[in-house]
Amino acid sequence: MSKEIRKGMHCIIGNNVSFGDNVTLGHNCIIEDNVVIGDNTYIDSNSIIRNNTHIGGGSFIGSNCILGEYGMDFCVARECNKHTLMIGDHALIRSGSIIYTGSDIGNGFQTGHQVTIREKTQIGSHVSVGTLSDIQGNCKIGNYVRLHSNSHIGQLSVIDDFVWIFPYVVLTNDPTPPSDHFVGVHIHSFAIVATGAIIMPGIDIAQDSLIGAGAIVTKSVEPYSVVVGNPAKSIADVRKIKSKITGELVYPWRKHFNKYMPWEDVGFDVWYQSLNLEEKKQYSISEIVE
Repeated sequence: MSKEIRKGMHCIIGNNVSFGDNVTLGHNCIIEDNVVIGDNTYIDSNSIIRNNTHIGGGSFIGSNCILGEYGMDFCVARECNKHTLMIGDHALIRSGSIIYTGSDIGNGFQTGHQVTIREKTQIGSHVSVGTLSDIQGNCKIGNYVRLHSNSHIGQLSVIDDFVWIFPYVVLTNDPTPPSDHFVGVHIHSFAIVATGAIIMPGIDIAQDSLIGAGAIVTKSVEPYSVVVGNPAKSIADVRKIKSKITGELVYPWRKHFNKYMPWEDVGFDVWYQSLNLEEKKQYSISEIVE
């Protein structure tokens, strides 16, 4: 330990643990070897921080969490390999969540309660994962993605920046179950997947599309399309949808919704113009029709 910390009763702290300033541990916490915990971090009671986990400063870890959970290799061989879990600054990980080792998570990460994130998952910054959601291994999730409660993200899924996934959505990955030939779903930036939708393996959900509640998506979706039903079919251009409350156009949503987003204080257009050319290339927004 590099510094004094505040800790509750019956905590166990391993070897080569690095604590920042103003770290607090609740009762019965276990901090294993080679852990790094940043400044101003609070870890509530009964949580386990396993070997080679790095937690950024200003983070809050709720009770009964396991960070750096063992992968299958440890379960078989009973030996700790050099996998590392990296979690950025200002994480808010609520009670009961389990995040496996071998993943990399950016700044401003949040979970609800009892979230599971498996190994080899890459998550960008300012991502929120709702209560009871399950992200399987080998997934790639961008920045400012918001997954609501009870979502299942199958292995090999790719979710780009600024995607909204609402409760009970399932991203599948096995075209001929059961098999070992997985194909992940790819959801592109600014797309929305509404409550209860199921996306079949290998489907491409294009930028700014809207998947309606309960849709079963069996074919790839074009940009700006609204698809609904089982099997899902395109019924409209999202840019023509009006609010039932105000009667005004509401899509592309980035033009009308700012909360949680990096353009919250300035609006999307000002924020977008502040990006450099390489950053702008990530988003194909030249297609926007006013």
